[in-house]
Amino acid sequence: MKAFVLRSYGSPEQLELTDVDTPVPAADEVLVRVRATSVNPYDWHHMRGEPRLARLMPGTLGLRAPRFRVLGCDMSGQVEEVGRDVTEFRPGDDVVALLERGGGFAEYVSVPERLLARKPGNLSYEQAAAVPMAATTALLGLRDVARVKPGQKVLAIGASGGVGTFALQIARALGTRVDAVCSSTNEEMVRSLGAADVIDYAETDFTRSGRRYDVLLDIAGSRPAAACRRVLAPRGTLVLIGGPAGKWLQPAGHIFAGLAMAPLGRQRIAMADTVSHAAKKQTLMTLTGLIEAGTVTPVISRTYPFHDIRDAVRYQEQGHVPGKVVITI
Repeated sequence: MKAFVLRSYGSPEQLELTDVDTPVPAADEVLVRVRATSVNPYDWHHMRGEPRLARLMPGTLGLRAPRFRVLGCDMSGQVEEVGRDVTEFRPGDDVVALLERGGGFAEYVSVPERLLARKPGNLSYEQAAAVPMAATTALLGLRDVARVKPGQKVLAIGASGGVGTFALQIARALGTRVDAVCSSTNEEMVRSLGAADVIDYAETDFTRSGRRYDVLLDIAGSRPAAACRRVLAPRGTLVLIGGPAGKWLQPAGHIFAGLAMAPLGRQRIAMADTVSHAAKKQTLMTLTGLIEAGTVTPVISRTYPFHDIRDAVRYQEQGHVPGKVVITI
C-alpha cells in the first residue's frame, strides 16, 4: 500500500510517499481502507518534533526520531477485514476513528475495535474525516471539563478554527449562549454556527471587554490565564485547549502556565486532554447523534488529494485556517 512515511523530524518535505506493507489486523483489530483523513496541529507537532521539550516526556514525541512514522490521527473509511475477536463490524461497514498511534496518512490502517465508530450516515467520507480530533476536543472541553449547563454564557477564543467551529455548535446544542473571538473575516461564518456576538481580536482586547462568562474555551492561547480571568465569572471555568506554536516550549508552556495559576483563585482552570481521553469511541458516538440530528456540521476550508498531502500540511501550519483541512485517499 501507499503511505506517507516520516523518517525524521522536519518540514512537510520529510513526508515521503512510499510503498509499505499493508497492516495485518490483530484479533481485536479492524483493517480499514482509508477514504479520507484531515490535518490537525497534533499531526504537524509530531512531524516537526515540537515543542522540543516534549521529546523528553514519555508517551509524547520520540526523543531522537518520530514516535509515529505514519501521521494522521483522523480517519474515515470502509472496513476491509476484521480480526477473529471483532464482533461489531464486518467488511463493507463505513467507519470513523480518532487514532492513538497515527496511521491516517495511508491507504490502509489497522484500528482497535475499541476506537472505531460507525460513520455518521449523513456525512461523506471527507466530512466525517474532519470530525474526530477537533469535535472530540470541543465536546470534552464543554461537557466534561467545563460541565456547562443550559443558560450559561460561553466564550470561544479562536472560534473559527477546527475546534472552534465545532465548539460553537456544540455549545448551542448544550443550551448555552456562546460568543466568539476571531478575525472580522470569519464573522459571518461563526455567526452562522451559533455565535451570538463576535469580538474581532485585531480591534478589541476581549479580556478588557467588561463582560463576564461562565466558561472560556481558550483554543487560540493568545492571552495569559491571568488576563482571561478578568472576563470569567467568580466561579467560572477556563478550559485550556491550545496555544501559540514554538520550537522549544510552546504551546505546552502556555498551558502549563495556566494550570499553575489554578490554585490561586476560585475560578477553575483545567485542560481538555483529548489524547489521553479513554472513551474515544463513545464520544464519537455522541457526536454522531448530534451530526445525524443536524445540530452539528463539519466546516471544511480546503480538500486536497492524497498526493498533495504535503501542501495540505503547509496550509494548516500557516494558522488562521477557517474550519478543517481534509485529504481524500
